[in-house]
Amino acid sequence: MCGIVGIVGHSQVNLDLYESLSVLQHRGQDAAGIMTCEEDKFFMRKGNGLVRDVFFKQHMERLRGNMGIGHVRYPTAGCSSSLEAQPFYVNSPYGIALAHNGNLTNTGALKEQLFLDDMRHLNTESDTEALLNVFAHELQLLAKPDFDIEDVFAAVKAVHKRCKGGYAVIAMIVGKGVLAFRDPNGIRPAVYGKREAPAGTDYMIASESVALQAQGFELVRDLMPGEAVFVEQSGELHTRQCADNPHPVPCIFEFVYFARPDSIMDDVSVYKARLRMGQRLVKKILREHPNHDIDVVIPIPDTSRTSALEVAFHLNVKYREGFIKNRYIGRTFIMPGQIERKKSVRQKLNAIDLEFQGKNVLLVDDSIVRGTTSEQIIQMAREAGANKVYMASAAPPVRYPNVYGIDMPAPEEFVAHNRTVKEIADVIGADWLIYQDLNDLVDAVRKGNDNLADFDCSCFNGNYVTNDIDDNYFRELESQRNDAAKMKRRGSQSAESVEL
Repeated sequence: MCGIVGIVGHSQVNLDLYESLSVLQHRGQDAAGIMTCEEDKFFMRKGNGLVRDVFFKQHMERLRGNMGIGHVRYPTAGCSSSLEAQPFYVNSPYGIALAHNGNLTNTGALKEQLFLDDMRHLNTESDTEALLNVFAHELQLLAKPDFDIEDVFAAVKAVHKRCKGGYAVIAMIVGKGVLAFRDPNGIRPAVYGKREAPAGTDYMIASESVALQAQGFELVRDLMPGEAVFVEQSGELHTRQCADNPHPVPCIFEFVYFARPDSIMDDVSVYKARLRMGQRLVKKILREHPNHDIDVVIPIPDTSRTSALEVAFHLNVKYREGFIKNRYIGRTFIMPGQIERKKSVRQKLNAIDLEFQGKNVLLVDDSIVRGTTSEQIIQMAREAGANKVYMASAAPPVRYPNVYGIDMPAPEEFVAHNRTVKEIADVIGADWLIYQDLNDLVDAVRKGNDNLADFDCSCFNGNYVTNDIDDNYFRELESQRNDAAKMKRRGSQSAESVEL
């Protein structure tokens, strides 16, 4: 999962890009990058680390121009070297920079085509570089000295035919404008908005609406699945549907975990969706444990707070903040290895003993993936004096890898793999465990937008909308995503920043 942003304005955009990436920092903490354009020149800064650690005053002063794109990254199958920090760029045709959020599921075939048929060399393992070169090749087939926006849309149409998976893309063409497009299923999110300035209208495209609002942009709408938006450097906006059979299937895990609660995605308030998750979760708790002895509901900070509030309210028990979070530690879910995840849980959370001592505690979390965090938090609750520790998850058991851009590991690393709910509870040390039912999760999100008929729930039910996932794909994915492979890659890489 990553965060993308692009701006075409009537003044310098470097600071707006920086601040937008800071707002989207929750979507990726591994690397950050910004590329701007002034007249016919690109200016870039990217490197490993948080936004605040990559960009300093001297870098911002070099990022000149009234249009630019930015990216925050966390690695899935690729490496975590700054060489794979985004944006990427190619010189031909015109000069194109590109960043994307998501994951292509046919990267291997694309790389072979790019080498044998398109005669293009790829320098990294990143699927973003493959996607960039596919777009560049298709545009080059149509390109002419007199730049034609219709050629850009035709190239996007060709990308949709060649690339499979989930992707939201932001690109910039030197001296021409900023382009954004979304995969035909709309798995990965993208929105755009506008801001009135003295010299005209500024436009921004971003992964989440909160990035627009933070910079004073008015949300216009989501990009539709398969749709492309092109904003000329002069500020004129063009939109075009570029997919033959678009069908919205947004990723439901965005609403469960990744998105900020103050964002709007596909016309659904993330905050309200999480409230409804809590309402449905508490009904299941009461069905299975009508005579519960819960004294207090405590959320696992931060994503589960909204659902936990509803659970406590409808259980008619106290809601308390029992864990204090160190906000300078990254999100545990996207830590690169099991050792780092285990170490970071104790660094990130500290229990308030008086909220646990002698009480029967219900801990509420947004989801349970590896079980690493849950096991340690339950142990912390017991050490703080809890009498009994129950656990509830606002999402169903995660049993299948996510192949569309979320770093969910090989199935064997899921705590729910080949285990019953009772067995999972024993592993993480809970007295009992409740999972949200998938139908209830879907209904909780869909209620915000009745036009959303389907969601990508593949990590819960194993149904992959792109219909190109088989056992061979999973074997290759496991070799890339298991913790041992990640640690091996990290041990062989050096961190360095890149500038133009």
